[in-house]
Amino acid sequence: MLRSAIESGTLEPGAKLPSEAALMENFGVARMTARQAIQELRGEGLVIPEHGRGVFVRPMPPVRRLASDRFARRHRDAGKAAFIAEADKAGYQPGVDRIEISRTTATETIAERLRLTAGDEVLVRDRRYLANGRPVEIATSYLPVDIADGTPIEEPDPGPGGIYARLEEAGHTLARFSEEVGARMPTPDERTALEIGPGIPVLTVVRTAYDVNDLAVEVCDTVKVAPAYLLEYDVPAQ
Repeated sequence: MLRSAIESGTLEPGAKLPSEAALMENFGVARMTARQAIQELRGEGLVIPEHGRGVFVRPMPPVRRLASDRFARRHRDAGKAAFIAEADKAGYQPGVDRIEISRTTATETIAERLRLTAGDEVLVRDRRYLANGRPVEIATSYLPVDIADGTPIEEPDPGPGGIYARLEEAGHTLARFSEEVGARMPTPDERTALEIGPGIPVLTVVRTAYDVNDLAVEVCDTVKVAPAYLLEYDVPAQ
């Protein structure tokens, strides 16, 4: 009944669940049954406990991610990075925090994707994305240093349109993107960063961006809260 109430919207995001005592009285169940029901909802990511206040319906807005549109040049021309363009369509307030910029040597996997030699230096951009103040995604971008060096891509705020706009300004007009999508359970560090409980899966999307010369200019490794996202792909029939 609680799950149905949440999924139908009868219990709206942010609403407080009835106490264990109320559930026992309303449904005629034992305390352990009521407690297990709440634990199951927590495991599915539908509710979150707040110490001293109770258990609340998770305020998790769905992020509709249309891959064929989110990287459209018109968004960059309008000064919008992909996440902001998605927010405008879905109606949530976007945010980004925990931005860290560093340099490191490329792993074998990243080097292969960027067509570098393992051990070559790459610029790394780590950040966390928020929807209405709640974490929904963590992302790490890797770019060849010779492309990013001396550009605003090295700054926490790369400017209007994000790093893709800066890449194009640097002469790397983007031509295509390749994505690999997977699903798994999060690591403990990912659970902490995304503020999710046990039992909630994540989606993984690894994207490689190529310019018009088929040069790989960025690899972006993202981990998304699965219940927060709807991935949509528009694939032409050929």
